[in-house]
Amino acid sequence: MTKLWGGRFKKKINPLFEEFSKSIHYDYKLAQYDLVGSLIHVEVLKSSGYLTLPEAAKLNQVIDSLWKLVKKKKFKQSDKYEDIHTYVQNELQNKVGDLALKLHMARSRNDQVVFATKLYCKVEISKMQTKVLKLAKTITELALKAKKENIIIPGFTHMQHAQPVYLADYLLVYVNMLTRDSDRLGHIKENIKITMGAGALAGTPIDANKYSEEASKALKEFGDFQETFDIKPVDNSLDSVSDRDFVIEIISTLSIVAMHLSRLAEDLIIWSTQEFGFVEIDEAYCSGSSLMPQKKNADSLELIRGNTGRIYGNLVSVLTMMKGLPLTYNRDMQLDKEPLFNSFEIMSKELEVLTGLIKTLEFNNTKIGKALEDESLYATDIVYYLVDKEVPFKEAHTIVGKLVRYSIDNNIEIKKLPKDKLKQFSDKFVMDEIVELFDPKKSVESKKSIKREQN
Repeated sequence: MTKLWGGRFKKKINPLFEEFSKSIHYDYKLAQYDLVGSLIHVEVLKSSGYLTLPEAAKLNQVIDSLWKLVKKKKFKQSDKYEDIHTYVQNELQNKVGDLALKLHMARSRNDQVVFATKLYCKVEISKMQTKVLKLAKTITELALKAKKENIIIPGFTHMQHAQPVYLADYLLVYVNMLTRDSDRLGHIKENIKITMGAGALAGTPIDANKYSEEASKALKEFGDFQETFDIKPVDNSLDSVSDRDFVIEIISTLSIVAMHLSRLAEDLIIWSTQEFGFVEIDEAYCSGSSLMPQKKNADSLELIRGNTGRIYGNLVSVLTMMKGLPLTYNRDMQLDKEPLFNSFEIMSKELEVLTGLIKTLEFNNTKIGKALEDESLYATDIVYYLVDKEVPFKEAHTIVGKLVRYSIDNNIEIKKLPKDKLKQFSDKFVMDEIVELFDPKKSVESKKSIKREQN
């Protein structure tokens, strides 16, 4: 195996350190992106006079054959290689001999790895956006169904009954979250500028424009991606090889996505308990107990909730790794790949699972209706009722608070109080009018500050 370095070394690398320093077991995911970079670099070297036309054609042919192996998932990861870049170089050398040695002219792994990682991120962000928006669409469809059925549920603050709300509105909160997530991902993708020509840190002898010009040609011929990515000339080579802000931004945004999915999972877990019984989780997304035969556990949702900690950990690991690094490239930066790859993989699976689960949800209107009988949900409506009768808000708030307290202490519903007793709290109360307030539909329809789309 030929290494990409080593001429000045007299000693062989210590086997323990060699094993410790390898990244091939995870950066093999960058294989196709490194091959794209190699293809572009061949064109750059050819146009700059460092490769002849026949040499470039021969290298391109071999790169194309490797590309096809990667696309067919026949790429064989081997622990004998240091990293994916060494793997590609050795495979080329095995097929074209010493011609492959010309490929590393004006090239550094420092620059290669940034190119490949950025291109990987662009592609993966596009996939992630698609899955985020697919989940948002699935939740929207469920919300439209709930709206059509006019389902109202108890709303909560502090996990206590607050006021009745439309189930559709509740669900659409998560659609808003996911839409913002997609926008954030799109902004990051747009801001990732893919460059070539930084070298190790100080640039290369090749004209800057050649990188972008040849890249555009190569990607048009070779581009097997969801979209075309322009290669920008390097404006600061030191920044190009030392920047990992884009990795941190991506994992940060994925952490927000994970948090949103975790909140949705938590709501559904709570709603699926026997104490609530608002929703039924399909058995296909549940598992049982090895001891208790009756159990049906929403494990898929619990794992979505639990994996949020792993995404957060990935973010903290990269932030911590980067915080003390002097410019420019340091080997520590190799350690950004696993957290990045892992975050994309976790979130991809979670989005797929949750999309499937949402499609199977069934709401229990009987249980929800029972919960809506709780008179405390309408306490604020009674306050507004008194305010409309010219009682100052603070006074009305106190009156209703005392009324609720009396109802609890005496275990009697407000609507079943004797009329004279109700009048003791306020002479503005009219029993027939109060009874009408304990209606979830009237309660939600009384809120005029929300601009709703008409059916």
